[in-house]
Amino acid sequence: MNPLRLLAGKPGAQARGTAREILSLTLDNGETVAVLRVRDPRARRIKLSVSERGARLTLPLRASEIAGERFVLEHGDWLMAQLAHNGNAAPALQPHATASIPLRGGDLPVTWHEGRALRLTMSDDGLQATVPANLRIASLRRALRDFYEAEARADIGRWLPPLLPTLPRPPARITLKVMSSQWGSLAPNGAVALDLALVLARPSAFEYVLVHELCHLIRADHSRAFWREVEQRFPAWRDERDYFKNEGRRAKAAMRALLTA
Repeated sequence: MNPLRLLAGKPGAQARGTAREILSLTLDNGETVAVLRVRDPRARRIKLSVSERGARLTLPLRASEIAGERFVLEHGDWLMAQLAHNGNAAPALQPHATASIPLRGGDLPVTWHEGRALRLTMSDDGLQATVPANLRIASLRRALRDFYEAEARADIGRWLPPLLPTLPRPPARITLKVMSSQWGSLAPNGAVALDLALVLARPSAFEYVLVHELCHLIRADHSRAFWREVEQRFPAWRDERDYFKNEGRRAKAAMRALLTA
């Protein structure tokens, strides 16, 4: 089996819910933050909250959008403190303004160009972003997601072949998607799902998660026998587990801000 065929997959469909929209707001201190504005018929007052998913502004049906944005600005200091605490103080993607994007534990410089067609390409100097004058930010985010998926699949394509002979069977497929809390999972049918934010982490951490999920093809639990399988293939797994405790929230928040802000 060609291991690269396992890497195909489409992002999951967005769950249906109340009316929502991502805002990019500039606070009084000059910081630009991404806020999910939700128009909820059950809401009785304007509410601003922060979780690992980022900032959320909940509006009752009768509240105006201007009133909601004013509410965010009035609570800007509180918002930035909460975002920093939750690891969500990540900048939104801004054409011709974003100087770098995170990749493999570091910062990848971005050079912006004007052109007829949207195109993201790698060079020795970093990411070359060619964007048209009538660029739609949603199109740029989709292109950036495709770029990150291609980079992640390239990494997996290097790590997977040596691991396959040590497994009882290959994974049914490997998909990449944005996960809220998990870094990876193994479905009963043998399909592996990995968080796309792993490509923002240092490569050794990404490789560890891949090894971890593949070892569940041998042991479906987290018993001592399972961890022995992990350690045989990745002896430094404890270091990577500690890395995720310290840096995991930041990577997830950065990916969410870049792709949905």
